[in-house]
Order: sequence, then C-alpha cells, then structure tokens
Amino acid sequence: MKHIRKSLPVAIISAVVGVIIGTFFTASAQDQKVFELRTYQATPGNLDNLHARFRDHTIRIFRKHGMEIVGFWSPTSEDERDDILVYLLAHDSQEAADASWQAFGADPEWDRVAEESNRNGQILAGVERKYMVATDYSPMK
Repeated sequence: MKHIRKSLPVAIISAVVGVIIGTFFTASAQDQKVFELRTYQATPGNLDNLHARFRDHTIRIFRKHGMEIVGFWSPTSEDERDDILVYLLAHDSQEAADASWQAFGADPEWDRVAEESNRNGQILAGVERKYMVATDYSPMK
C-alpha cells in the first residue's frame, strides 16, 4: 500500500505534465504556417481565360486578403496541360487561411470578376484543395 501512495503523486504529476505539453504542441500546430495546394481544372477551351483571370485580377485580390502566393504551375503531361492549373499559397495558420478565404469570397470586386469571367459560361470545372504543414526537415517552412 505504501508503494501505491508514493507512486500515485508521481503518476498524477506525470499526467498533468503530459496534458500541458500536449496542449502546448497542439496550440503550436494550430499556429504554424500552412501551405495550400490548389489544382484547378478549366472547362474545355477555357484554360487561357482562367490564366487571364488570375493574371489580371485574382492575384491582386488574393494579396488584398493576406494570401501569400508561392507560385503557379502548368503540368507537362499531355493529359493535363490543356486544362489544369496548379498553385501554392502560404498562410500564417489554418485560421488565417480560413479568414482569408472568407474575406475573398465576400469581396464585391471578386464577385464582379467571377461574374465577368463566366459571362460566356463557366471557365472552371473543378477545384482540388489540400492544406499542408512543412515537415521538420523541409527547407520551406
């Protein structure tokens, strides 16, 4: 019984320390930089229109709402090069990403740009989005 009494405080302290450390790491993970990989598929014949919308309007509106643009890419494969656009954004945190997208979606300028670019039919067939955090050995953090 003495052994149980002596080890009980140690177990309680260990549990409390574990919870504190776990909470710290969870909070840190929520506050770390988040990268957003987006892949857009244009409707047939509209990839140039999608590029123009980004080049002429979307990039500026992204920046207005705190979105950091890392880069844009076009696939080289024959199956994708005529209708796919890939880009990467960086956000200070997942919460910052959510807030930026909410503000972007509510922006009246974006509404006008989207309406104008889709005047002759939808230029975007689909979007894939993936949020990521950098590994501890990644050169990009």
